[in-house]
Amino acid sequence: MSQATLRFYAELNDFLPPARRQRDWRMSFDAPAPVRHLIEICGVPHTEIELIMRDGESIDLETRVGDGERIAVYPMFEAFDVRSVLRVRPNALREIRFLADAHLGALARRLRMLGFDTLWHNDLGDVELAAVAGREHRILLSRDRQLLMRRAVTHGCYLRPGSTRSQLAYLVERLQLCAEIRPFSRCIACNSSLVAVAPSAVRDRVPPAVRRSLHDYWLCEGCGRVYWKGSHWQAMRRQIAEICPGAADPVHPRG
Repeated sequence: MSQATLRFYAELNDFLPPARRQRDWRMSFDAPAPVRHLIEICGVPHTEIELIMRDGESIDLETRVGDGERIAVYPMFEAFDVRSVLRVRPNALREIRFLADAHLGALARRLRMLGFDTLWHNDLGDVELAAVAGREHRILLSRDRQLLMRRAVTHGCYLRPGSTRSQLAYLVERLQLCAEIRPFSRCIACNSSLVAVAPSAVRDRVPPAVRRSLHDYWLCEGCGRVYWKGSHWQAMRRQIAEICPGAADPVHPRG
């Protein structure tokens, strides 16, 4: 039986039992074994990892570990530029798209509010969710560590329990999303794009009081829902300002 010394840094320690946090410790295993295997035995999803060092050398998830080696595992970096070092995921996603699991429907709607293509399913199992995330190159959002450990998942984010607003703020900060938002460009209900339409096109679907005071409307290309600058739009606009201070005014208002 071989042994390796492991050390997890920063918030990755949240996944470990107290006795293994913030310290070096030795793990017994059958060598050689992929470093992914050792990490996930510890309960840490590979989607939470930014950098793995073996005896001072950067390695990827499939690199095999031998007896006597030291493995240091780091989470996403916020203050340091590590682009010159090999990442766990060598290819970044060209387009930010999300897939939320069954427990994160409210978060999915908030992400759509910000303009992100976000799928949400409450009738898919773990195998199907992982397959969709991998096939469509989506960032899988989940509170299920085992789901994020599936090999098909290349990009993911573990959402700690809390309010929807706190989860959204965490995700925006972790992925630096403020520069990418396009508020009110997607339907919150079905995720399709919104298009501007003439008042006459939706006259029969808008309350009379709204027609008398507002003249700008948007139509969902998917489900046909009509949007306008109502009180809900004002409330969502304030939420966006809290999450991304200084963000430009929405181009596609809705209410």
